Amino acid sequence: MKTLILTTATLALTAGMALADGHGKTVRMGTEGAYPPYNFLNDAGEVDGFERELGDELCARAELTCEWVTNEWDSIIPNLVSGNYDVIIAGMSVTDERDEVIDFSEQYTLPDPSAYLAASADVDLEGGVIAAQANTIQASFIASSGAVLVEFATPEETVAAVKNGEADAVLADKAFLSELANADPDLMLLEQNVMIGGGIGLGLRESDTELKEKFNVAIRSMKEDGSLNALIGKWLPDLEQF
Repeated sequence: MKTLILTTATLALTAGMALADGHGKTVRMGTEGAYPPYNFLNDAGEVDGFERELGDELCARAELTCEWVTNEWDSIIPNLVSGNYDVIIAGMSVTDERDEVIDFSEQYTLPDPSAYLAASADVDLEGGVIAAQANTIQASFIASSGAVLVEFATPEETVAAVKNGEADAVLADKAFLSELANADPDLMLLEQNVMIGGGIGLGLRESDTELKEKFNVAIRSMKEDGSLNALIGKWLPDLEQF
């Protein structure tokens, strides 16, 4: 971990120089594009969802121009630090471990409970095989429990593991799993919820303090005028609002 922090910090100093001051500056918004309703690719192949609408509005209020970039989750932090984009907006919960490598804006959602999705209610969550996406707070939680963790690169693969019997259940954000449970009669949300990590924020390089403050001002203004809660109600109706 110390090696990772030193490496990423060095890269951040270099990459952060690329973001110059200026009205209307183009800011590259990095997202996964595979985690509905937070972010996904629509039928036209464009980034869509809660974070697309939120990101566009934040950029407008900060007088910045958004340019959307998709990146696999497993390398989303290293590619931010190395300068492939300027902001992570990808359903990323704020954690102490991540905060050692990157910086975070103010949270734009309150913590979303994690939930289990399974093919039946009769699942051994303490000693069974539980799937999670790699490098997530859910994977860390399972690894520290008595269950057997199986990790996958994408959220779709975690659900497929349950459907094909490779895993007994998948643990992920409840907002993501709820839509799947409603759409698939062979899957169900279990009653157990787990609170892991904090709310979700924008990820930024630690050197980009001015950009962070611009987004913080925009996030605060959306909280104050109710527009952030309106977006949460539209895309994440079961999530607690500000």
